[in-house]
Amino acid sequence: MELSIYQVDAFTSRVFGGNPAAIVPLSEWLPDETLQNIAIENNLAETAYIIRKDDGRWDLRWFTPAHEIDLCGHATLASAFAIFQHLDKAAQSIAFDTRFAGQLVVTREDSRLLSMDFPSRKPEPCAVDSRLKQALGGKPQHVLGSRDYFVVYQTEEEIRALTPDMRELTKMDRMGVVVTAPGKSVDFVSRFFAPAAGVDEDPVTGSAHCNLIPYWAERLGKSKLTALQVSKRVGELWCEDRGERVTMAGHAVEYLRGTIFI
Repeated sequence: MELSIYQVDAFTSRVFGGNPAAIVPLSEWLPDETLQNIAIENNLAETAYIIRKDDGRWDLRWFTPAHEIDLCGHATLASAFAIFQHLDKAAQSIAFDTRFAGQLVVTREDSRLLSMDFPSRKPEPCAVDSRLKQALGGKPQHVLGSRDYFVVYQTEEEIRALTPDMRELTKMDRMGVVVTAPGKSVDFVSRFFAPAAGVDEDPVTGSAHCNLIPYWAERLGKSKLTALQVSKRVGELWCEDRGERVTMAGHAVEYLRGTIFI
């Protein structure tokens, strides 16, 4: 069997920036074991699988090297980019049906900027694993929770300087950890760690911004926000809080096109 594969850098306007994702179009679902093995072989934070349906919408699933996940922003952006560039060049918007996050819509704002409509997941007070702060380091001000721990620091410099103990983070009772602080040139900065999901540090994390956008919109008293995820690869996002939904927009660039042989 031969399968097409695209690799796209999301939330960036340059190759080698943002967050790389693999996109594999399918005509029908392969066994989950095969989908997982391809993700392991790709060894990227996420491999996305897409199937075009008769009504023009697309089914979408995301796999890390460890397991299938419930929501992934950068691989959704990358999937939309691959569709716009190669599979449906006339489309102006794409509706993805997902197993766990409902319908996600990506709209082409211009030739390169893509805007995603995602659910809002405002972080709330939660019980905190006693090992979390020591594993992260620094001096966090607040710890909240959603799918992941949500940890607030005072400055951007603290976020950039963190060197977490990844072995300890794998022991946490949530999938990942979002760390965030006010930004110097943008409204807020963040990083995301998910070693338990097979990704020590995710370069740019759309799903984390489902938490970040409502938190910073309320804290800063504004609905439109600019953001940087300050990993080594760096990601740029333009965000909007819309109540039960959030919008995050970013650029994407193609790195690779190829064929999988299985």
